[in-house]
Amino acid sequence: MSVRIAALYRFTRFEDPAWVRDRLHAVAESAGVRGTLLIAGEGINGTVAGPAVGMATLIDAVRSLPGCGDIEPKYAEAEVMPFHRLKVRLKAEIVTMGVPDIDPVRDAGHYVEPAGWNALIDDPDTIVIDTRNAYEVAIGSFRGAVDPGTESFRDFPEWVRTHRDELAGRRVAMFCTGGIRCEKATALMKAEGVLDVHHLEGGILRYLEEVPAQDSRWQGECFVFDERVAVGHGLVPGTHELCRGCRMPVSPADRDTEAYVAGFCCPRCHDARSEVQRRGYAERHRQTQLAAARGAQHVGDQSKHR
Repeated sequence: MSVRIAALYRFTRFEDPAWVRDRLHAVAESAGVRGTLLIAGEGINGTVAGPAVGMATLIDAVRSLPGCGDIEPKYAEAEVMPFHRLKVRLKAEIVTMGVPDIDPVRDAGHYVEPAGWNALIDDPDTIVIDTRNAYEVAIGSFRGAVDPGTESFRDFPEWVRTHRDELAGRRVAMFCTGGIRCEKATALMKAEGVLDVHHLEGGILRYLEEVPAQDSRWQGECFVFDERVAVGHGLVPGTHELCRGCRMPVSPADRDTEAYVAGFCCPRCHDARSEVQRRGYAERHRQTQLAAARGAQHVGDQSKHR
C-alpha cells in the first residue's frame, strides 16, 4: 500500500496556536499520520505522510482552521513511510527569518502562476533571485538566477540590506521550493523599499509539476525535505542521495569519490568527522540495512526536517 505525502503551509492568524497544535496532533495521531507540523501565531507549515484516508481526515481538520479553508497541499506518493514519528510543534515563526513585524498575509509580493513565470524571468529587465540556501541552489536553479549564497534563511535579510540600493526601482522575481520562504522574502523586500516584487506561486515544485520539460527554464534538480532528497520535472525522484552524516544532498559524482562512504560521510563532511563519529555512523548504517532486509525502517534512517 502506497503512502501519501503532503507538504503544506499557510500564513494566517491563529489567536490560540496551542489549541491548534493540540487539535491537529490528536487528529493526526488517530489517523495514522506521521511527519512534522509547525504551528505559530502567523500560521502553519509542515510535511506529513500517511494512508490516503488518514491524510484526507487531517487535511479536512487543517481546512477547518481560520484562513485555511482553501489550502491545497502538494501531494506525492511513496512506497514506504518517510517519517518515523509525528511532531506537532509550537514555534515563534513557521519559517524562521528572524525579522519582527514582517506580515506576509498583508505584504507579500505579486503572485505569478507557473504558466506566466517564463515570460517574467525571460525579460532582461527582471532580476531573478533564488531565496533558498546555498546547498539547495548547488543542485539546481532557474537559469540566470542570483544565488545569495546563504547558509540559512536567517542570513537572507542581511543579504537584502546589503544589496538594497542595487534592487531599488528594479523588477524582482523570487522563488523557493514550495513558496513559503518567498512570501516572507517578498514582504521583507517591500519593507526595505523594493516594491516591484513578484514570486512564483506554489514554488519550484508546482512549476516542475505543471510546466512541460521542453518549455522549462529549470536546470538540475530540486532539493526536497524528505527521503526523495531531490526531484526533477514531473516531480520524479532525482539522482541525489542523502548523506547520513551531515544530511546534505550527495550527487552521483560525489558518490564516486573516496571521501564518500555510504551511511556516514560525503565530501562535504568527510574531514569534519572524528573516528568515533564515523564508527557510530557506520553502525547506524548497518542497522538501517538490517532493518530494510526485514522490511522495516530503522529510526536512524530519517531525513532531517528543515
